[in-house]
Amino acid sequence: MDSSTSPQVTNHPFFAGLPAPAVEWLTQCSHNVSFQPGQAILTEGAPADNLYLLRQGKVAISTHSPGKGHLLVQTLGPGEALGLSWLFPPFQWQFDARAVEFVEALALDGRCLRERIDSDSALGYQLLKRITPMVVQRLQQTRLRLLDLYSADGGNGTARA
Repeated sequence: MDSSTSPQVTNHPFFAGLPAPAVEWLTQCSHNVSFQPGQAILTEGAPADNLYLLRQGKVAISTHSPGKGHLLVQTLGPGEALGLSWLFPPFQWQFDARAVEFVEALALDGRCLRERIDSDSALGYQLLKRITPMVVQRLQQTRLRLLDLYSADGGNGTARA
């Protein structure tokens, strides 16, 4: 896609330690993107089509709760990855994400990534070793946020925002 993304792929913590051929493959699936403050990056239920590697700025991950609006789940910043649903059927975003401040990121095309890892199991394993801890961490953050919300109201199920 964009040969100018090679340094961003190579230097992003998500890809630290990957061999040069893997980095070259991943570079072919990538392009640079930016988002203005308040701009939606992910919309819950929409097709999950990219993995975003954040280089600058902050992103708020939230979920919508009927009657309560958007509930913040986590805030991500430079060096982190956003959007894990591109890897898991049905390939739909499970959360919303908005730029809190100006964001620069490297977007890796989900379909291209899936094709690459399907044809190279070693690369697939390396990516799963990086993604699985993020999935576990996001689940833990969500659990802690839910505990925080529901403990704030005495456990009666009507959380305060």
